[in-house]
Amino acid sequence: MHSLAAYLGFLAGNARFLAVGFLLCFFSSFGQTFFIALFGAEIRGSLDIGHGTFGTVYSLATMASAALMLWLGALLDRIDLRRYAAGACLLLAGAALLLPLAESLGLLFLAILGLRLGGQGLMSHAGVTSMARYFRQGRGTAVGIAMIGHPAGEALLPPLIVASLLLVGWQALWWGAAALVLLFVPALFLLLRDQRERHARLLAAEAESAGEHRSFSRAEVLRDRRFHLLLPGLLAPGFLVTAFFFHQIHLVESKGWELAWFAASFSLYAAVSVVGMLFGGPLVDRLGVRRLMPFYLLPLALACLLLGLSAGPWGAPAFMLLAGVTTGLAGPLLTAMWAEVYGVAHLGAIKALAASVMVFSTALSPAAFGWLIDLGVTIDSLALASAVAVALAAGLVTLAFARPLPPTR
Repeated sequence: MHSLAAYLGFLAGNARFLAVGFLLCFFSSFGQTFFIALFGAEIRGSLDIGHGTFGTVYSLATMASAALMLWLGALLDRIDLRRYAAGACLLLAGAALLLPLAESLGLLFLAILGLRLGGQGLMSHAGVTSMARYFRQGRGTAVGIAMIGHPAGEALLPPLIVASLLLVGWQALWWGAAALVLLFVPALFLLLRDQRERHARLLAAEAESAGEHRSFSRAEVLRDRRFHLLLPGLLAPGFLVTAFFFHQIHLVESKGWELAWFAASFSLYAAVSVVGMLFGGPLVDRLGVRRLMPFYLLPLALACLLLGLSAGPWGAPAFMLLAGVTTGLAGPLLTAMWAEVYGVAHLGAIKALAASVMVFSTALSPAAFGWLIDLGVTIDSLALASAVAVALAAGLVTLAFARPLPPTR
């Protein structure tokens, strides 16, 4: 999108389909960590369990969700988008109904598994992957618009839930969330009423270019040297941001900062992430994946460097701003990268692979940093080591794109 008029024209011409991507990402909020964590005290109180037990159940359910995504995510390549997205919605709604009724750790595990798999996993996967698959022109822009649904949920839902908890019980809020997701299902079919024709056009375009281009299967991607060079750079943002956010109390105490100051800096992170998604998509469409991939990690490397070197409170907003740049760009850039490098025929399976690996890494990062902190490694040393690691990962990404992209469709 080279101008505001072109951007607005793209929005107007594809409003219904873009709304599907945005709303799938927005309603996936009910299965995201930030939303479930709002009810942590109530859930622990209802089962009389501690932080450790709840955290263990949550981590196990998240890792089980990541494992199931390898199979269920690939089904998006073979199942009509309407049925796939509706199935994800029904799974999320069922888990939201079950959570307030869970009276054992087993039921709690099943409820959280359903929330994580249906929301954070399948709904996000369907929303983002469908944008990358069906848009060739404007792919980055479409992905960026859909992914704004995530920060929109993060911005709108927490204050709404905190205020609502003063008026109604926490169980009723989960049942209300389930009702909203169920109401979204018929709207989904209405918005996707032309999906059959859209998919037919995609198949026709693939058949027309079959002699010139090809798509990689997931097995071929796993054997591809480029994938292994890209992997550290793909995992670095989620791994490091999750680790530093999870250990924010220790970070703040080590730096001598006020917790309220660090918490206030989260709004800067969210705002910059949204800006990155909005402008990153058109930037991908204009400059291409190959030009941008080597640079998107550099703000994160600088963020970690400044965090390690900073003594004053300015380090908090500096870290949030720069980390937000990488996070915002990563959404449209990485999704477009999978489609551009490996094609769209098996995009669901490939994106599911990437999502599973990323979820596993973010589940492990709090524990990894926690062990290092217990061994006496300072937060400054961790931040500086992270800056070096991200810089090395950026170098590997540059090496991966040192030769021309393989032909794909």
